[in-house]
Amino acid sequence: MRLTKNTVIGLAGLLAISIFSGSAPADPAPKAWPGADGFFGASGRFDRPQSGFASPWTTLRRGAPEQVGLDPAPIRTALQKVHAWTEPQGTAHAMFAGAVTLLVHDGVVVTHDVTGHALRYADKAGTELPHEQWVPMRADSIFDMASVSKLFTSIVVMQQVEAGRVDLDTPVSRYVPEFAANGKEAITVRRLLTHTSGLPSGLPLWRDWPDKPSRIKAALEAKLLNAPGTKYLYSDLNLITLGVLCERVSGRPLDVLVREGITAPLGMVDTGYNPTARDRAAATEYEAIPPRGMVRGEVHDENAWSLGGVAGHAGVFSTASDMAVLGQALLNGGTYRGRRILRASTVEQMLQDNNGAFPGNAHGLGFELDQMWYMDGLSSTRTAGHTGFTGTSFVVDFQSRSIAILLTNRVHPTRDWGSNNPSRRAIAQGLAQALAVRPLQGRDAWFSGVGDERTATLATAELRPRGSGPVHATFHAFVDTEPTDTLLLESSVDHGASWQAVSARAYGVGAPDASVTTLSGEGHRAWWFVDAALPQAQGLTLRWRYVTDKMYSGRGVYLDGIRVWDDGGILLDGERDPQRFTTDGWLLKRD
Repeated sequence: MRLTKNTVIGLAGLLAISIFSGSAPADPAPKAWPGADGFFGASGRFDRPQSGFASPWTTLRRGAPEQVGLDPAPIRTALQKVHAWTEPQGTAHAMFAGAVTLLVHDGVVVTHDVTGHALRYADKAGTELPHEQWVPMRADSIFDMASVSKLFTSIVVMQQVEAGRVDLDTPVSRYVPEFAANGKEAITVRRLLTHTSGLPSGLPLWRDWPDKPSRIKAALEAKLLNAPGTKYLYSDLNLITLGVLCERVSGRPLDVLVREGITAPLGMVDTGYNPTARDRAAATEYEAIPPRGMVRGEVHDENAWSLGGVAGHAGVFSTASDMAVLGQALLNGGTYRGRRILRASTVEQMLQDNNGAFPGNAHGLGFELDQMWYMDGLSSTRTAGHTGFTGTSFVVDFQSRSIAILLTNRVHPTRDWGSNNPSRRAIAQGLAQALAVRPLQGRDAWFSGVGDERTATLATAELRPRGSGPVHATFHAFVDTEPTDTLLLESSVDHGASWQAVSARAYGVGAPDASVTTLSGEGHRAWWFVDAALPQAQGLTLRWRYVTDKMYSGRGVYLDGIRVWDDGGILLDGERDPQRFTTDGWLLKRD
């Protein structure tokens, strides 16, 4: 490995960060805590990932993006998209009637945006109500969180673990004997939390069983679809079962456990089951079967509705502000305003991937991890969250101490109008792009931009080697992409008529272990030092080509400190002569 001065400085910084960062001690002394910005000014930085948790004294406060080092432009762009999606686009339906977006970085609420309507339509066909009956969305509109409810149940489970009532690797049947039916006697609590139990995704409990007792019995006695531990299959039945388990071991109803263990301690006054403030609720779907009409202020999920609105898989209602408090409590290691809902070690346990055997389905204990399909540029192994069928999204990025919340009523008036995943990605990407990637050398670096199905090229002027040994191209690269979006270094000796891929070796956190012709990688958030050797050739041209596929972009690619040299001297110093590059799609971004 060829170490430059900047590489050594970077490694020293990483070593210092590893020494001074880490999980919060059980009873930290306030004077010893680094604070929200950490020891090294990580606020507003994407390329300076933090370990451990934020200060337990971090509380939410309002502020502008610039106050915490964020670029407001990408956030504005994302919000413009969300606003546009509340209206029909040509012949396409609106993506959703309304939305509330809330973004947090380092404890600062940098965005709390409202658009569209909580109620707009009269029926499943999308007939609009008279305009005077439309209900505008509000900052404190209450949303059916749908499957985000699973996080509340998971937290309650872990509270029972902390209390010594539950062990994650004990069979569920120890706590709920009837669950043993149909060969399920050995399935553990952990299997339910990670969706590797083998249970089917769900059953029409509301339709095929007449009352709550029979529906609970059917859920508990459900037959396996797969052998336990052989497949990842997201299942509502897992969390319905866990809700029952928590009630059995604690002797209290699930809604009481959520209220007393989570929402009351955290001051989440608008969060819970079966909300009373229905005038603030965002409408969901018009349902003819079952004949419920326009659903508003009642849980949308039919199974949860048939269980009285309280179930382990769905039923929680909340606001963006309340969800931000929960997110900050998690970032703080389980505490907020001096009230602890989980130990820091328990939060850390919930963030560890249990599903390494199922690539693409990383899952902690209740939390989904590293899911680019809705986390996009915020994705990493330390990014946790969940989505809800009604159009909700909750993302907590522990590496940047950030929260991205998007609450929509995308099933209003019908679930058949399609997915709101593009909006989820847009908001996460907007926050990711607002976080800075700083140049390693000088005041600027080349940025690939982001976007689907695009190619960006950065080419050198034609070079004239003067030595007898190999030509080296060295540079720093920050690569945050999905595996199918790649950066290539290519060479040409015929004035660009043809190009050959160049094998290069990258060094740094998350870098490939050997020389490769393409670079990609998501979640490591580290600059790499890259060294490529080429044979001597007159009229040599190099280019860096970044190619993306149809979906997901990550944070993109940065190049800095480009230098081409041989034993005869420097052929190109990109820091001194950026004008010697020809660019198509790359931007020279200044610090």
